[in-house]
Amino acid sequence: MTALPETTARKLGLVIDLDICVGCHACVVNCKEWNTSGYGAPLADEDAYGDQPVGAWLNRIHTYEVKPDKGLAQIVHFPKSCLHCEDAPCVTVCPTGASFKRAEDGIVLVEEDWCIGCGLCAWACPYGAREMDPVEQVMKKCTLCVDRIYNENLPEVDREPACVATCPARARHFGDLADPESDVSKMVAERGGFDLMPEQGTKPVNQYLPPRPKTTGFDEPPADLVSLAEPAAGGFLGWLDRVLEKV
Repeated sequence: MTALPETTARKLGLVIDLDICVGCHACVVNCKEWNTSGYGAPLADEDAYGDQPVGAWLNRIHTYEVKPDKGLAQIVHFPKSCLHCEDAPCVTVCPTGASFKRAEDGIVLVEEDWCIGCGLCAWACPYGAREMDPVEQVMKKCTLCVDRIYNENLPEVDREPACVATCPARARHFGDLADPESDVSKMVAERGGFDLMPEQGTKPVNQYLPPRPKTTGFDEPPADLVSLAEPAAGGFLGWLDRVLEKV
């Protein structure tokens, strides 16, 4: 079994804003692309265009309809990948030491040459954040793109995880959550960021920012909008004339 470091110098991780994630899957696709051509063995696929395609993905988005006690129902897109937990059960159950947590930055990784594909780490992870590669038969997981964030051959602006770099809504942020003065720590403090499933006691590093309550801004539709929605005299041209009068 692998021991966890007592503490880590930094806690590198992600802060994901559920209020502005649009569920476009750009982060999922770019993660797949980068990790297939970059660090470690490619993320393999089988029968990609057949009846039963399977493949390894390190980041996925789940979409839910949420109805709060008060206010309007809303759609929430929930990205999920490895949370790089402080008390990572996937590490402590690994029989070969393939899963480990780095003391210098808190990133949880897999040494693929040591992985025997037993799947114990996947069973231990309460978040379902690990996937068995269907071809390599070793466990895969988010690496926070260690081959990007420390790559001095890349411009400094590009030294961030692929999912963060590609998010068109800027819903994903990367930084050191051990530093209270970092941008990500300030976001968490200001917006009430939260752990995923804190009852599990894993102390995930990644944090989520909650969606803001949705409102129409008025109790009833404005009268001018109601009038525009009513059938207009003169058919379509009459309705178009009334709309243009409002412009």
